[in-house]
Amino acid sequence: MSETRTSTVQAVDERTPTGAEKPDHRAVAPLWWIWLAAWPVTAVFVLSNAATPLYVLWQRDIGFSKGMLTVVFAFYIVGLIGSLLVSGVVSDRVGRKPVLLPALALALAACLIFATATGVVALIVARLFTGIAVGAVVSAGMAAVTDVAGPERKRIAALLASCAMVFGAGLGPLLAGVLSETAPAPTVTVFAVEAVLLVTALVVVLRMPVRRPQVRAEGAWVRVPGVPRGNGRQLLLGVAVFAPGITATSFVLSLGPSLLSGLLGTTSRIVAGAMAFVMFLAATGVQFAVQRLRRRTILTAGAISTTLSMVTLIVAVHTSAVAVLILSALLAGAGQGMGQLGGLSLLNSSVPPQRLAEANAALNVGGYVPAGILPVSAGYLSDAVGLTSGATTFGVVLMALAVIGGLVVLSTRRQVTDPA
Repeated sequence: MSETRTSTVQAVDERTPTGAEKPDHRAVAPLWWIWLAAWPVTAVFVLSNAATPLYVLWQRDIGFSKGMLTVVFAFYIVGLIGSLLVSGVVSDRVGRKPVLLPALALALAACLIFATATGVVALIVARLFTGIAVGAVVSAGMAAVTDVAGPERKRIAALLASCAMVFGAGLGPLLAGVLSETAPAPTVTVFAVEAVLLVTALVVVLRMPVRRPQVRAEGAWVRVPGVPRGNGRQLLLGVAVFAPGITATSFVLSLGPSLLSGLLGTTSRIVAGAMAFVMFLAATGVQFAVQRLRRRTILTAGAISTTLSMVTLIVAVHTSAVAVLILSALLAGAGQGMGQLGGLSLLNSSVPPQRLAEANAALNVGGYVPAGILPVSAGYLSDAVGLTSGATTFGVVLMALAVIGGLVVLSTRRQVTDPA
């Protein structure tokens, strides 16, 4: 009797207008709810890169170097990784909504700070807040999509969560580029529009049909996120390909406008935003294209794409070829997309729900650490030896990491042969 009662209580939604019981977790939610559950991920990731085309304005008005620009960008990584140390574990223990709602509030605060920024410190704080919000979303938000989808639709959940992330990441700079060129108060209008998107995401989270956790993990609340015993190999395989891919796209986001300025002689924010958008559009489209392939094939293709991205980046900066630079961005987006999809699919298929948010956090920590360190290093190196030499060095290093990631996947068969 007591066990039945406990199960019934745990099936209650975290917050509902009536306090009514929700169906058992195994009940299938409508497909549209899975898509809608991915919207908060998209909305927060729009913010994550919305500032990209605006840095040229802030550099002009405030005055700071390419090295300082990458530091501002890196504080996003600092906030994100700090958030990942907490948000995944907390989400698995107390639920998705108690993590997502404060994250969305923090994202709204970041919008306000961006819109009123008059110095580098304000930009750093706004990027820090953005990183914290993104860290919560990539752990709790992406796990919430899987929760809504249910155990029978883990593949579509991994696909939609991953695509929501990369589509939002690409939509942000495009929206910012267009609005900042065509609307008044360019650094204000962009974040006012984004605030509206975040409010709609807040409504979605409040109504989202997810429950409190039935089984709570043990251990410290703040820790380096990990995976259950026996799932370390899946995490390693995902990080091996995802990390070089997201580092490549991070480089394009942080120094892409400077490269375009050097190659094209233009500071058009629409062009910079469009390049970032097509990069992440490629990341979105390629995931739909390869979703039915085997995980090993997806991960191998992701490593190859990132490698080719670095080859074309080196060619672009030495030949001043804009078309080759855009090709490099497209390949970088495809590499991140396939690495992300392959990693999430491996974790979704093997990690129990009560550890899934933490596992997602672990994957992203593994990806974002090099994505923060290497572009910052490239930015300061570019200040010292020139953009061409700095970009070339970055390309060679990341190419080596992508090749190593591909070799790791090829050397491991058993964990990645099932359909994605």
